[in-house]
Amino acid sequence: MAQGIPDEVLMNTALIKDLADVAKDAALLQGVLMRAQETLVSYAPFTLFPTPVPKAVFLQALAVQTHYNTLVDRISQDSEFLQEALASTIEVDDFTARLFRIHQQILKEGRSQSIVLGLNRSDFMLDQKDGQAASLKQIEINTIAASFGGLSSQTPDLHRLVLKVAGRLEESRRILNNNPAAGLAGGIAKAWELYGSERAVIMFLVEENQRNIFDHRYVENELWKRDNYVHLCHSLFSDGQEVAVVYFRNGYMPQNYMSEQSWDTRLLMERSRAVKCPDISTHLAGTKKVQQVLARPGVLERFFPGQPQVVEQIRATFAGLYTLDMGPEGDTTVEMALAEPDKFVLKPQREGGGNNIYGSEICQVLEGMKDSTERMAYILMDKIHPRPVQNYLLRQDAPLKVSNCLSELGVFGAYVRQGKEMVMNECVGHLLRTKSSEHSDGGVAAGVAVLDNPLLI
Repeated sequence: MAQGIPDEVLMNTALIKDLADVAKDAALLQGVLMRAQETLVSYAPFTLFPTPVPKAVFLQALAVQTHYNTLVDRISQDSEFLQEALASTIEVDDFTARLFRIHQQILKEGRSQSIVLGLNRSDFMLDQKDGQAASLKQIEINTIAASFGGLSSQTPDLHRLVLKVAGRLEESRRILNNNPAAGLAGGIAKAWELYGSERAVIMFLVEENQRNIFDHRYVENELWKRDNYVHLCHSLFSDGQEVAVVYFRNGYMPQNYMSEQSWDTRLLMERSRAVKCPDISTHLAGTKKVQQVLARPGVLERFFPGQPQVVEQIRATFAGLYTLDMGPEGDTTVEMALAEPDKFVLKPQREGGGNNIYGSEICQVLEGMKDSTERMAYILMDKIHPRPVQNYLLRQDAPLKVSNCLSELGVFGAYVRQGKEMVMNECVGHLLRTKSSEHSDGGVAAGVAVLDNPLLI
């Protein structure tokens, strides 16, 4: 592990076993927890050691985050751009089209709230192909339900302890403090404060026990029966107590909307005076198609006129992104992907992990739709090639073995705008997730990646 944990530690079987036991106990004590089953809580999966990350690249990711906050916010206010960017996608992708229709309805009726709250996470990998220096490349930006701010606030002390027990005091000092939970909560608190009612409440919308909280029947039949939720639901569906802020922890997947009532509920929320996190236009700003359109020449300049340095900072993090719209440009993308599929990732307009398509499967999917408008529901992106690092992935009931691992760096942003005034715009922390190199896709919740910390080198 270059400038990180030496091989004599990584390959010391007895020491590794002791360190794993110490780490698991510490995780339980420090709240690095995840519900494993309905009645069982265990430690959340994590790496035994922190992963080396070049300091310059790490600081680059932190520095660009406030610009990404601004970019997302400006996109959300540019209805003409969203219409142009998503025109082809909404022809063929019903989920995005349903979201876009809500966006259009709100524009027609007029926005009911001038306060905008954005809590997002921009995800990157370090591209190091052909022995070159590490280059920061964005995978995506999550504008809805950007997760793991809480758990990533708990893991620095965990890895510091492991390194100290291993006798690696110098390395333990290179793990940064990290508390995105405080920053994200600060954004919510600022939005609540600006709303201006001390009696108003904050609502967190989550999917519980596989039941869909967007379904009126679930709200009426279940949540109304539970005292700790009654005042929240009452405020949303009748004339009771006000909701100041609605935070969407779900609502980014088609299965979150299993009936027409679910879509009616989302529209009802968007029409309300509550501050939505995200509102519907910010949700759309985080789609893969928008990401691809932003990479076109001259598009970033639309949002940062007269700010070439900001444009360059953002553009430097873009990987190659290619349209699959019908026409010569999209045809060229198809030919390129079919000729060398291992160089690319095929991405649908979906969030939550496990949706991307790699390698020979790209050929199978594209061959079936290369002459069809169905292809417009996807974009193509250059595959990023991070350098594998050896580490141990600690999971409940999994064997303790060294693995070749790849990591993904997420950076959390929080912003609040009131009218035209940006009253808060901050980078509030980071998240490192690591997985075995044998897996192409999938996050922590999907059981593929684990929590990690950067060890700056």
